[in-house]
Amino acid sequence: MTTHILRLALVVGLVAALSACGWRDPGPRGVGLPFDARLATGETWRDFTVRVVAPGATLVQARESARYEATRHCLERTGFSDVDWVIDPATADWAVARTEAGEPIVSGSCARR
Repeated sequence: MTTHILRLALVVGLVAALSACGWRDPGPRGVGLPFDARLATGETWRDFTVRVVAPGATLVQARESARYEATRHCLERTGFSDVDWVIDPATADWAVARTEAGEPIVSGSCARR
């Protein structure tokens, strides 16, 4: 009887451990960031744009959600987290475009090493 219970516990433990293998970080909302950000690569895999799904949000409000996606992209592609953001010369801050819905779009590239 004890052997049967031990085997059952072992099987249940293995099933539980293996079922966790398919779990993946759900993205920004999984790490407590306020907005959903979508990254699209540009002409090369180093270049990208990030659209933050937050109509009307300021760059300050959306910045961390965009930075998270860019950093993750660069880490996966280069092994480094450094990002060169496109800068607006008038503000000396990230250049921001807006979609028709008012969602901020920022661009950058993974830093070359």
